[in-house]
Amino acid sequence: MKDIHEVLRQKQAKYAQLGKQIEMLQQAAEKLREVAPLLAENDDDDNGVLAEVDDSSLQGDSMAAKAGASSGSPSSSKAARPTAPRWP
Repeated sequence: MKDIHEVLRQKQAKYAQLGKQIEMLQQAAEKLREVAPLLAENDDDDNGVLAEVDDSSLQGDSMAAKAGASSGSPSSSKAARPTAPRWP
């Protein structure tokens, strides 16, 4: 039979360890709540910039648009668009 004091000590140690892990997870969740709006704002800004680039290219000279479309080179159309950095 196990000693009741030893079992109680083990349970208390495990309880303390779980308490620390819960606290760390709560801190991480709080930090994520702070950062999430900033990431959402960056995505909105990126989408707005890309929409502006698309709109300005549509309003440009129709001859230049036709020449760009008939070039047949997909890399040339990608070079005209700025790329926004993406976070993993």
